[in-house]
Amino acid sequence: MQNNKRPRFLSLWQISLPITGVVPILHRLSGIFMMLLFPFLLYLLQLSLRSAEGFAQAEAIIASGPVYVGGLVLLWLFAHHLFAGIRVILIDMEWGSELRLARRTALIVLVAALLVLIVGALL
Repeated sequence: MQNNKRPRFLSLWQISLPITGVVPILHRLSGIFMMLLFPFLLYLLQLSLRSAEGFAQAEAIIASGPVYVGGLVLLWLFAHHLFAGIRVILIDMEWGSELRLARRTALIVLVAALLVLIVGALL
């Protein structure tokens, strides 16, 4: 006998995703965005290593408002990806796979990445 109370559609906006589901999704997205920003970072590195004038140009680009904010976003992406990756490795080693500990480590990942962002913004 079939259960008629099952939903007929799947609306991702109505699903309440737990924190243990949010962190892996953000881990994948942070990796994608870091790879998309990689050519720009290589361009800045090449420009800064070309000459003293190139270094000054790269410094001026980095000091501009939108690029500074983008740098903070990149810092958060890197920190989150690093901490979430460490969490995944620990779970693969069968540490932290219990639900209570998995929730705690997911929260630690989010808070640690946010703290790195705050420290980076203050420096």
